[in-house]
Parts: sequence; structure tokens; C-alpha cells
Amino acid sequence: MPFTFILNRWVDTLARALAWAGGGVLLAITAMSVASIAGRALAGVAGLGPVPGDFELVEAGAALAVFCFLPWCHWRRGHAVVDVLWRAWPPALQRGLHALAQALMLAVWGLLTWRMGVAMLDYRANGETTFILNWPVWWGYAACLPPAVAGCLVYAWTLAQALGWAPPHEPARPGGAQS
Repeated sequence: MPFTFILNRWVDTLARALAWAGGGVLLAITAMSVASIAGRALAGVAGLGPVPGDFELVEAGAALAVFCFLPWCHWRRGHAVVDVLWRAWPPALQRGLHALAQALMLAVWGLLTWRMGVAMLDYRANGETTFILNWPVWWGYAACLPPAVAGCLVYAWTLAQALGWAPPHEPARPGGAQS
């Protein structure tokens, strides 16, 4: 089996694992939110109350989930596409525009990852903490950085595919449609 096909499988597995991890994070913050809401509703009964810092935990968890989901979305070509005139354009132009879009997505994702790393170091250096839990803010950035870096690998591989340097993979078709 050629090395590029092994890399295709590896990138697919990476993106899929990140998406599952993001789903786990969403399940955890959902359970915590239910417990917090129930605690608020039953405040005063048997010492129950809301989960301290629930908003801070949901904020950090949602950010982490997004960074876990976006590489899978990109890998499966799940981003919104406006293709009103797409089929009217010549195939060579379509390939060129697709490669340009992949390059722009990688550039934006790379910029986002780089700035998140810089922000993490800044928050770590200045010692800023969350209001209720008093947790260091940089922890949230640190949690999001590994999926962001992994996302860079996924975005780079899809660019390599668009440029013809790597074999394409078969993304899911919306609604199960077949071509």
C-alpha cells in the first residue's frame, strides 16, 4: 500500500478521533449544565445548588469542542458551499479555485493556531484567572491548542490533495446523495 494512502487513513483517523473527543466534551458540559440547572431549581433542598463556575466551564468546553469538530468538518467537506455557477465553470478553473480555497483555509487555521499559542503564553505570563473558579485562563487555550495543531495537519493534507500531491479521499455526500 503506497505511503500516501497510509497518510490518508492516518489523517482520517485523526480527524475522526478529534470529532469523537469533541462529542465527549459536549456530553460532559451538557451533563454538567443539567446538574447545575437542577441544582438551581432545587436550591435549598438538601444543600443542593448550581455547579460553581458552570458558565466558565461551558465556555471553555464549547471552545474545545469547536476546535475538535472543525478538522472533521473540513475533512468531510462539510463547510457551507455556494455553487450557483460552479458547474458552469471549466474543470481546470474549478480545480484551481478549490486549491485556492484549501490554501486560504490552511492559512486562516494556521494564523488562528499561532495566535492562540501566543495568547496562551501571554495569559500564562500575566497570571489572569477566571472569575468564579479562579482557574488560570491559559488552561483553556492550552486545551484547545493540540486539536488546533492537529487541524493544521488535516488542512495541510487537504491542500496537498487539492494540488494533486496526495490521493483524494471520498468525503460524505450531503443527505447520502450519490454522484
